Amino acid sequence: MAGKLPIGSVPAAGRTGFGAPALGRAGASYMRGERSAVFANWWPGLRDSRDDVRASYVRAAARTIDAMHNSGWLAGAVNQSIAAIIGTGLRLAAKPDAQALRWGPTAANEWARAVERRFEAWASTPLECDAAGKNTLAQQCASGLRSHLSHGEIVGLVQWINRPVSQTRTKVKLVPAHWLLQDSDGQNLFQGVRVDRDGMPVKYRMQLGPAGIDNNGPVEIDARDACGRPRVIHIFDGDVGQMRGISPFAPALRLVRQTDQLSDATLTAALIQTIHAATIKSQAPTQDVLAALQSETEQGMTQGLSGGSMADYLTATTGWYSEANIDLYGPGALGKIAHLFPGEELEFLRSEHPNENYEAQSRILLREIARAIGMGYETLTGDYSGATYSSVRMESSVQWPVILWKRLHIAAPLYQVAFEAWLEEDIDSGATPFPGGLDAFVANRAAACRADWRGPPRPQADDLKYAKAVEVLFNLGLMTAEQVCAELGADWEDIFEQLKREADLRQKYGLPDPRAPKQDKLADALATETEGA
Repeated sequence: MAGKLPIGSVPAAGRTGFGAPALGRAGASYMRGERSAVFANWWPGLRDSRDDVRASYVRAAARTIDAMHNSGWLAGAVNQSIAAIIGTGLRLAAKPDAQALRWGPTAANEWARAVERRFEAWASTPLECDAAGKNTLAQQCASGLRSHLSHGEIVGLVQWINRPVSQTRTKVKLVPAHWLLQDSDGQNLFQGVRVDRDGMPVKYRMQLGPAGIDNNGPVEIDARDACGRPRVIHIFDGDVGQMRGISPFAPALRLVRQTDQLSDATLTAALIQTIHAATIKSQAPTQDVLAALQSETEQGMTQGLSGGSMADYLTATTGWYSEANIDLYGPGALGKIAHLFPGEELEFLRSEHPNENYEAQSRILLREIARAIGMGYETLTGDYSGATYSSVRMESSVQWPVILWKRLHIAAPLYQVAFEAWLEEDIDSGATPFPGGLDAFVANRAAACRADWRGPPRPQADDLKYAKAVEVLFNLGLMTAEQVCAELGADWEDIFEQLKREADLRQKYGLPDPRAPKQDKLADALATETEGA
């Protein structure tokens, strides 16, 4: 029929923008409530994640650092997060791909154990692993995690330094993340990261020194050398296409400020009520009422100020300072309070702050902060009032995957970069044997450097119940000894070797095995009587 349109079509006059239906038109769209006041001033732009990060990076980092320095909640959250992720440091569990390297299982295991021991010695010696010679690799990782929490990324250099006091030359040097510049050229340089046509970083544009100090200006450092050895450490967790990280505290910064404002406002109100803690109810003029509370010396000083002679003023001042008593509990204070006229009432007020709404509102803000930074409320605040075993266990179960994610994708990559660089040097020097030498290692780097990084165990609300659960799973064959030891943050081979040494010593000194079944004399006696009957 003429003048009619197919069902579902929209006339040209009813379209706005890029062919979108006009506001208010009925339909099955998600944004049907556009005319609501809720959406009135909510018009965010849609753009790439890297553009959002670039626009907010500097302010977010500066505000987060300020909050971490001045907020007890965030300072505690940072320390707690680092402790949960790495504890005293991650431990290497080398797992070379024996099949890819064409090694036998025994040879691969022996090589891995030797590498683990040598790497542990290197990583725990500041003169060997730190360019500044001050921190172990675990301490550097803790600093890197603080950089991740403040800037959203870890930035550092893998350097080759020859020192008489060190046996190795491979060193790790972490630098402030904002030394990686924000320069972009609209082509292949985004926030200081130069990439190839596939988006792989090839160079990093950095200012190697504090701002304002002459350090020969920005430099571009290759991501890797010609042999694939890493030269720049850049670790962050971001969205698709993102070139730089941003602080995970960024969504919670407004909440942190609101928490501080709520606390300050409540304290200010309480102090005001404390300072003005008494009122006088009287029909007399204010001046007469105040004069009634003053001593004769105070009244004389007031008269001197209001028109008396200089001699009267000086006399009143001298009398005031000679009789002034700041002891609020002395007889002078009690005497002044008693100087009231008939019909006048002195009322003392009590502070109404914090009121019953303060704790509830504070909890709401702190819960949202905890959720934004991936931490439980009890863990953030240390407030376990009202918590039960089930709730604590549920919180641990929910937060544990978050901790494992951060350990795997933030802390472990720093260790892995250091491990690969150190292992290459150790093989090149001949300290660690490798079939085929350095060339074979470079050709099979991924297979040779395959490793797990183990951190502290999962916290338990009830260790006995957890041990019973693990025992059942192990006896059913659903868990291996390696998995049990990993749950406890230990290396199963270390455990087995230690058990063997202890068993040998017990046998040498004739000591019983504490894990041997105990003889139950009562049960044996009952069994004997039963058999006799």
